[in-house]
Amino acid sequence: MTTAIIGVGAIGTVLAANLVRGGEDVVLASRGLEHAQAVAAEVGARAATVDDAIAAGENVILAVWFDVAKDLLVRHAGRLDGKTIIDPSNPVVLNGDGGFTKTIPADESAGMVLAALAPAGAWFVKAFGTQSAQTLAGSSGRRPPTVQFYATDDAEAAAAVAELIRAGGHSPVLVGGIDRSLRIEVFGDLHESTLGAAVTEDEAKKLL
Repeated sequence: MTTAIIGVGAIGTVLAANLVRGGEDVVLASRGLEHAQAVAAEVGARAATVDDAIAAGENVILAVWFDVAKDLLVRHAGRLDGKTIIDPSNPVVLNGDGGFTKTIPADESAGMVLAALAPAGAWFVKAFGTQSAQTLAGSSGRRPPTVQFYATDDAEAAAAVAELIRAGGHSPVLVGGIDRSLRIEVFGDLHESTLGAAVTEDEAKKLL
């Protein structure tokens, strides 16, 4: 199974490295093909245009800012139909004081907003957005494994993403449907910004 990662910033690059290390076939895409090619060569993945990467991937991770993810879902709706779309985004901007400000109402989640924009024939999963890139890289492969929380309304997509989480060196913990994705975004009670550190599966079970 091929996973396309759209966006090769900090999160996209770490995800690609973790997944390739776990034996996954990964294709990277960015606004500029040369940048994607450079990162792909570094982590052992392939590179393609955004259109070609989406076409190649059964799983498509939108490792981009929230507003960019909205645009990608609209512009590539036809190509994303039938795919498992994975959203690690957080609806925040830097506030100038070293912190973040949420860009949507406090009771809304990026997951719910983006899921509503996904094609009817796609499966949508919130995952890989509960940790910083540094923690995502450093916690991969630990023993006991640390958790990646995820949320989805589809059992088949849940199984597929759980396998990706394991391949990336973490333990998958489902928090519920997309309506629970608020918990695993910035300011949510299961996000690293609230917990202060990555947690193990035993620790995670006490938090659910």
